[in-house]
Amino acid sequence: MTDKTKPYLINFPKIGESSLGYISLTEKENLPFVPKRIYWTYYTPEDVVRGNHSHYELEQILVAVAGKVTVTIITIEGTEHEFILDSPDKGVFIPKLCWRVLKYSHNAVQMCIASLEYSESDYIRSYDEFKKLIKKND
Repeated sequence: MTDKTKPYLINFPKIGESSLGYISLTEKENLPFVPKRIYWTYYTPEDVVRGNHSHYELEQILVAVAGKVTVTIITIEGTEHEFILDSPDKGVFIPKLCWRVLKYSHNAVQMCIASLEYSESDYIRSYDEFKKLIKKND
């Protein structure tokens, strides 16, 4: 069983061949949670950094369905991880209580699969507040 307290790459099955194209899919049984919300971001300028927040309860899977997304994740233990998403057949699982910073190539389309519906009260938008949680965890 995968440790749901640490971020990790998910490789989605790839069906097809180069002459026809590919399909990647997964069933809810193969995900670390049952999705409650799916959204995507696109047309993000390369000089814009997104994310810069954490969640108390929400877990996410990010997939770059086009382009490249660099995902930096800081866990509640203070460990930093960097993932490069550049293929639609892989994603990164982000556990709750992880700070994330996202950088995009000019053509990136990022899909987010979320474990919960949107709730503003679940966000930690201050890095200073997040750092206090890291210190409590020490």
